[in-house]
Amino acid sequence: MRPSHASVALALVATLSGGRVPPRAPSATPTVVRRVVELTLTAAPARLELRAGTPSDVFAYNGQVPGPTLELREGDSVVVHFRNQLPEPSTIHWHGLHLPFAHDGSPFHPVPPGGRHDYVFTIKPGAAGTYWYHPHPHHRTGHQVAKGLYGAIVVRAPDDPLPASLRERVLLLSDNRFTADGEIDFPAKGTPAARVDAENGREGDVLFVSGAVLPTFAIRSGEVQRWRVINASAARVYRLELEGHTLLRIGTDGGLFERPVEAREVLLGVGERAELLVRATGEPGTRALLRALPYDRYIPQTRPVDWNVPRTLAALQYGPEPPVTLASSVALPTVLRRVPALDTTRVTARRTMVLTQHLINGRSMDPRRVDVSARRGATEIWEVENLVGMDHPFHLHGFQFQVLSRNGVPEPFPAWKDVVNVPRHESVRFVVRYDDYAGKWMFHCHILDHEDHGMMGVLEVRP
Repeated sequence: MRPSHASVALALVATLSGGRVPPRAPSATPTVVRRVVELTLTAAPARLELRAGTPSDVFAYNGQVPGPTLELREGDSVVVHFRNQLPEPSTIHWHGLHLPFAHDGSPFHPVPPGGRHDYVFTIKPGAAGTYWYHPHPHHRTGHQVAKGLYGAIVVRAPDDPLPASLRERVLLLSDNRFTADGEIDFPAKGTPAARVDAENGREGDVLFVSGAVLPTFAIRSGEVQRWRVINASAARVYRLELEGHTLLRIGTDGGLFERPVEAREVLLGVGERAELLVRATGEPGTRALLRALPYDRYIPQTRPVDWNVPRTLAALQYGPEPPVTLASSVALPTVLRRVPALDTTRVTARRTMVLTQHLINGRSMDPRRVDVSARRGATEIWEVENLVGMDHPFHLHGFQFQVLSRNGVPEPFPAWKDVVNVPRHESVRFVVRYDDYAGKWMFHCHILDHEDHGMMGVLEVRP
């Protein structure tokens, strides 16, 4: 059996002076590492039950899948001692966080088997939001994530506008597939199944929410909960619906919006995040399903036969207690936080990124080549054009950006992003400013098979 998330995480908590807190008794509480200053993350082979009663050979951070949820605060100085006990090179990429090049965990800094690396960075003011971490070795990212190496990060602000009394959940969405004997299924190279994975990106028929299959979440009628949702799948896009409920979307990759947006559905491309308020408008004792509705991201030739079948992710179970009046008492401010638009009148360059299958601007990844070069402090506009018949989620390391338009239609309001899904035969324009850190940064399709096959480039930010 896999260890309790809480028992592992609490053993990792460090005090501000660097001392350790002894492990506590296991519980069913999800892993949360609070006020982290220093911790150790070890990637190693393990044998765990990803599905109840069926053990699988996995890769795990600190013996668990997903890895510990890390909870940080703006201003924290963070030291992560990474220990690679895998039989192959690996890294930890801190997806979406703004930090120095040497600590980004990109393919430029592989940690060999048996090796160690200390990731050292500071959480900048304004960084509050929902992020995640995963390996990023060249050509092996998809394999290592599928084996179990991924985890959530929550960064908190000192002045969060939402009430601390709200119950909060982290929903880390992933999928996988298994052989008949319970092992993680990777098709042999050169087989038709392997070619489909290379084309579509690897999808699995078993869907997980924070490591659980079809979990049930408790809620009381009238309650409001805050959900942080992360798409950690290798290729799957989630079109989320909570049966019978209207969701209040309050944030995206880089934290809160200025103002909440009501939505019946929320679309999450690979690597994207969403912050939601779930308002319990159902009656006591009722039940609502969180579902992934059909979304056609595929080329017709390799589209799965069951792509148009809704999938249940979790259930929301209303308790028998009478309704509370919390929903009416949760007063949201008119402005959650200010998100000033980046100044496009001071743009120093305009770039076009053309996406075709496994290529960006007709090139495959070469770590010895610089594809884009700019000065630190520069502001640029990138237009990402998808010329092929399937979606590509575009991710930029190191710097968050603001989407300006989609297919020429202006974005309704500024928000901080690090991934944007670009649908088939469409285009997206965004503006980015290269603040603080020089170095070489990756940009790539976040369908992990596409990334591993070379759909990636290098941005060099010079001092």
